[in-house]
Amino acid sequence: MWKGVQFWIRPTFRVLRSPTLSAFSSTYFRANRLNCVTFSTSIMGAKGTHRVNTTQRLADLRDLMRKHNVQAFVVPSEDQHSSEYLADCDQRRAFISGFNGSAGCAIVTLNQAYLFTDGRYFLQAGKQLDQNWTLMKQGLPDVPTWQEFLHKNLDPSTRIGVDATLISVSDAENLKKDLEAKKSELVSITTNLVDAVWSDQPARPKNPVVHLDVKYSGRSYTEKFAQLREEMNKKQAKALVVTMLDEVAWLFNLRGSDIDFNPVFFSYAVLTANSALLFIHPKQLTQGAEQFLGNSIEIRPYDSFFEYLRTLPSTLELNESSKILLGDKASLAVAEAIGHGKYIVMRSPITDLKAIKNETELEGFRQCHIRDGAALARYFAWLEEQLNNGVELTESQGADKLEQFRSELDLFRGLSFSTISSTGPNGAIIHYSPDPADCAVIKKEQIYLCDSGGQYLDGTTDVTRTWHFGTPTEQEKRAFTRVLQGHIAIDTAIFPNGTTGHDSWARRPLWQDGLDYRHGTGHGVGHFLNVHEGPHGIGVRIAYNSAAMKAGMTLSNEPGYYADGQYGIRIENIVLVREAKTPNNFGDKGYLGFEHVTLCPIHKKLVDVSLLTADEKKWLNEYHAETWEKVSPLLQNDQRALQWLKRECSTL
Repeated sequence: MWKGVQFWIRPTFRVLRSPTLSAFSSTYFRANRLNCVTFSTSIMGAKGTHRVNTTQRLADLRDLMRKHNVQAFVVPSEDQHSSEYLADCDQRRAFISGFNGSAGCAIVTLNQAYLFTDGRYFLQAGKQLDQNWTLMKQGLPDVPTWQEFLHKNLDPSTRIGVDATLISVSDAENLKKDLEAKKSELVSITTNLVDAVWSDQPARPKNPVVHLDVKYSGRSYTEKFAQLREEMNKKQAKALVVTMLDEVAWLFNLRGSDIDFNPVFFSYAVLTANSALLFIHPKQLTQGAEQFLGNSIEIRPYDSFFEYLRTLPSTLELNESSKILLGDKASLAVAEAIGHGKYIVMRSPITDLKAIKNETELEGFRQCHIRDGAALARYFAWLEEQLNNGVELTESQGADKLEQFRSELDLFRGLSFSTISSTGPNGAIIHYSPDPADCAVIKKEQIYLCDSGGQYLDGTTDVTRTWHFGTPTEQEKRAFTRVLQGHIAIDTAIFPNGTTGHDSWARRPLWQDGLDYRHGTGHGVGHFLNVHEGPHGIGVRIAYNSAAMKAGMTLSNEPGYYADGQYGIRIENIVLVREAKTPNNFGDKGYLGFEHVTLCPIHKKLVDVSLLTADEKKWLNEYHAETWEKVSPLLQNDQRALQWLKRECSTL
């Protein structure tokens, strides 16, 4: 065993991992038999829907606001690395508001409190926020973004407090310009005011960091350095400051576990023409990782990063055309440490390089999804048998069983997010996750939606399937079929190079019935990294317009439909962007298409065959034939799952 033991935890048991990334073993122990550190339970979506009384928390915060002479205080979701998912110590917005969804921003004034979030979380936020809060449903007519709210809705001459490490330099610069007209201002506060009132705030994790072998990553860090330096030369940048955790992990071929479900570690990096610096708590590096990095990487303490930034400009020959490159997610604090006029802000070149997977990574995605498909088949076959036998199972027990099946697979390293195991009305809560202490029993006569994924050394999975183990209604079947048609439309799409990810194809069948959904249709997926990554995606977000699809990108394809208080439907596969062969090549652009790698049956019982075209039927039958061919060899020792897969993959 290594200096520390890596734990990927669900509340009912803990999984111990082997100390190296070249071998896998797992043993289950009851939590009360282990004397070890408990990791956080931050999750992709809602862990239950309990309300927290925030009255005293807000009162304490407002006392500090008065002492600092600010009339508003902004509490974003992100940490100092602009992470989407957080360590427990960084759950400031969840602490102050009681809402623990992954997306949102809180604004507290001296007499009001507002929580801004998007359509994925309207239901969850409505159940979790107490009487102190006003829910701002972003995306609905006449509802401003939190940035717009600051300069449009607050009184003139308002001093707005921010923690400069938690707001991006891009957002800060835009806000400052917008606030000028109302003579309001942003005020950087060195001590986060939420931290000051959070008496039992958890400590920051410092878990072991290991290296990812090139047989999985496909490229060495020296190759990545060389490619990045080429990009830096194009931009006439003397240095690149790396602040995103997944970008640091990708750049150095390192992985950790400081944030649940995301194999990252707290760190920064700086790359110059002839040096590479990694800022990390040195004790986190295992002996193997230290040997892997060698003498070419300069290791410095994590806490020395900002001090280093303040000295960096003087060591470089900067001028008007040659500056320090910051990614657009870098914080205001990073920019302030470097100094005004000494940096340029743009999308990090690592974002684009990381998004395009090499052939080793792409093959890893294919292989891990085959293994993942075997675990899914075992779980759904088991669940169906249990329900048919009258066994009572909660949503959480189902999620635990699925994790158990995944944990038995080669190269498994944990879940990629908290499993969304939801029955009936809970399925309509888009990012629901069951609370083991208080969740619903899976009912045979309700739609069951399961969104889950795994982290493997050779890739990351994210798959959603919707089942009905009893007799679905005609309304449920029609809605499911419309979602399926949208899914097929994306899967079979052919488009020219330069196309960005708008999702009207996926929504068109639903629109025909006057239906829709309040989330994007696809997000980028990391390679044994964060399950959500940019810059590309399929949806209506403005950011997607700046990132064209390119061969080698990985995406989810996940249209859905949610009937509030009744059920949820989603069908999700991971797809790879690949070059497409077309009879013609108009404009010499070249054309692209998708290759699906997720292999799990799509529930035929929920399909209204009369709505499908001949091509859609053909697609479904071919998909099931491929799933059977690739997954069935892994199920020879589980006859229950094998027979289930054979039935579910039969011709429509």
